[in-house]
Amino acid sequence: MSWTLRRRALLAGLPLAAIAERPALAQGGAWPSQPIRLVVPFAPGGTTDLVARLVAAGLQERLGVSVVVENRAGAGATVGSEMVARAAPDGYTLVMSNIASHGISPSVYRGRIRYDAVTDFAHIALVVSNPTVWVANPRSGIRTLGDAAAKARSAGGLDVATSGAGSSNHLMVVRMGQLIGTELNHIPFRGAGPAMQAVIAGQVPMMSDSLPSAANHIRQGSVIAVAMASAERHPSFPEVPTFREQGFDLASDSWFGLSAPAGTPAAVVERLNRETRAFLSAPEIRARLAELGGTPGDLSAEGYGEFVRREVALWAPLVQASGATPD
Repeated sequence: MSWTLRRRALLAGLPLAAIAERPALAQGGAWPSQPIRLVVPFAPGGTTDLVARLVAAGLQERLGVSVVVENRAGAGATVGSEMVARAAPDGYTLVMSNIASHGISPSVYRGRIRYDAVTDFAHIALVVSNPTVWVANPRSGIRTLGDAAAKARSAGGLDVATSGAGSSNHLMVVRMGQLIGTELNHIPFRGAGPAMQAVIAGQVPMMSDSLPSAANHIRQGSVIAVAMASAERHPSFPEVPTFREQGFDLASDSWFGLSAPAGTPAAVVERLNRETRAFLSAPEIRARLAELGGTPGDLSAEGYGEFVRREVALWAPLVQASGATPD
């Protein structure tokens, strides 16, 4: 404990622990009174980063303080997430929790990460969910999943990029290899941005990606959309067939939310939930997310916490069955 806190405790006639254990919110006055750090556990350029910057801009306007995005990539989004789990629970450090960091990686990296995706966080709000899309380099000769399967069988494998080990896209690659009877070579990158650039450059022929980070590249023609992992064709890309239409029973949605360290004051969590949902309800934001292929979330803080709990339980047996391991 600092001398300042020790002196305050003595002057007030309080036990030292009573001051030491007070959250920063109580010591610093009304929240927020300083910039907020929003950690993205992936490299710049991917869906998580894109969504985080929309959220940062929205919260900055509504809260009246700067919201600074900080990218901390690595190990299936667990590096940045662990950093936030160990941060001060004062409402000034948040993380873009997602299907990798708080759904799948806890099982893929079991025994290697030092946080519990459920209990070590105060989950705030579900921001957006969206389907997975598989894209290919236009010069790869791959236009359908059948083309990809044929190439994989003839060459004894096919390289498929993702945003990193432990992601839902990683599991999609593993599962697709099982369905076609030939292992696909998972090529993990430190985020969707670097992975997409490798596909565009022809260094990797295919990628399993979240639709928001791939949408503009598809529209520009720098990659070809091969299949959408949604139950039905996506309204923003009606020309792209689903996996099931092409004979492969696969469907997968990615999701992204906002979380803080466990112990963050309930009043801060509720304020952040309220402001996030208000921001997401704005017509221009809903239109922007729809353009990118995403559906805005609308859950209470408690509802999002339960959502994360269900996701962890859902993916654990699937990870075990797939045999997915960190690359």
